[in-house]
Amino acid sequence: MRNIKKIIYIIFALALTMQTTNAQTLDIQGHRGSRGLLPENTIPAFKKAVDLGVTTLELDVVITKDKKVVVSHDPYMSANICTDASGNLISSDKENHKIFQMDYDKVKTYDCGSIGNERFPQQKKMAAHKPLLSEMITEIESYIKEKSLPQVNYNIEIKSTKKGDNVFHPGIEEFSDLVYDVIKEQLPLNRVIIQSFDPRVLQYLHKKDDKVTLAYLIERKKNFKKQIKKLGFTPDIYSPYYKLIDATVILKIHDAGMKVIPWTINEPSEMQLMIDWGVDGIITDYPDRAVGLK
Repeated sequence: MRNIKKIIYIIFALALTMQTTNAQTLDIQGHRGSRGLLPENTIPAFKKAVDLGVTTLELDVVITKDKKVVVSHDPYMSANICTDASGNLISSDKENHKIFQMDYDKVKTYDCGSIGNERFPQQKKMAAHKPLLSEMITEIESYIKEKSLPQVNYNIEIKSTKKGDNVFHPGIEEFSDLVYDVIKEQLPLNRVIIQSFDPRVLQYLHKKDDKVTLAYLIERKKNFKKQIKKLGFTPDIYSPYYKLIDATVILKIHDAGMKVIPWTINEPSEMQLMIDWGVDGIITDYPDRAVGLK
């Protein structure tokens, strides 16, 4: 009897969430720009995503020694994708390549595109540097205007951990303030999401400015109600690893007042399943595979 009730509930959830999703625009987010196609978190990758028709550019930020906000997933120069100023391979020792211990002038000398990324064989190899967040926004806004393309939103991840405080990044208040100040100077807040796995970031920004759209990134399966209770407020977006959710969970999250935008989905069949289940958006390395899905 319990299984029958569960099946009925799932069918109801599917019908309801499909209607909801079809009634609104699906938010297609280009993960690190378009990592599957061009070097991650670089201006060419963001331009490619815009050309493909994404609605949001997803990216990560870190902080340099001279307090510049840089677009980068890792808080260090990764030997997997970067070479030094002379084109030489670098060591995998993170301690020797901390971005937090470099001025931006040095960060910019690294090439993080020419050797490619073996995880993404379709990715085009090309010279590319890690841009400043301000540079990236300026370039993309100009590109959109020049090509008469629709505006895009920006989903910016603040990458911090307690162990990383004052080692790989400044304390979360300073880190968050540096990012917030760049955003406020260049964009209206209604076009920006700030996301983080670190609840401290979300809690701080929620108190600082309740107009900021916040997304809680989730990588482990737990009771989402307990996660939100521990966070202390209901964020705008619940953003889990896509394999942690199903139609029933999505409906419950919607009922709790949050949008659901899972990460990182690269197979079209799995994208479509998530869409059918009623997600509000998807984050993908391959925006070319996602645009046009309904």
